[in-house]
Amino acid sequence: MSLFYFVAFVAIFFALMTIFTKNPVHSVLYLVVTFFTLTVHYILLNAQFLAVVNFIVYMGAIMVLFLFVLMLLNLNEDTEPMKSNLVKVMGVIAGMCLFATLLGALRVIEPSNEIVTGNTDIGLVKHLGNVLFNEFLLPFEISAILLLIAMIGAVLLAKKEVKEIKKA
Repeated sequence: MSLFYFVAFVAIFFALMTIFTKNPVHSVLYLVVTFFTLTVHYILLNAQFLAVVNFIVYMGAIMVLFLFVLMLLNLNEDTEPMKSNLVKVMGVIAGMCLFATLLGALRVIEPSNEIVTGNTDIGLVKHLGNVLFNEFLLPFEISAILLLIAMIGAVLLAKKEVKEIKKA
């Protein structure tokens, strides 16, 4: 249980660092660390598939894409426009609305000391594969065919035509 609290503290710390850092590249790097701590939480909750998907998709693809875009934009203080007071006031109002929503959600939660033990295989990849290939085989195959068609279409759209030069 102490590992959970440590990882939760690290996640909250780096999430706050993501918000309060002025450098956008550092903010994205802090967000990557926050997603890594969420991956650790998924592993602690015995949801290995979600942990792997979170690691590959969010940390490996989306956050690296954000980082490259921010590096290519070359943002600095000279290019950033001055924020008006209206934007600052709207940000404060949005933050207060979020805080009120969190307080309302925490009021509704009733803590209990009961440990719920249900199906312990629910987050495992083996169980997910059994459900996916037994109960949902047809939708899985249809989505695979659609993704294959989209990939072929993207390749055909990106392919450049080669002009033939006639030799006389």
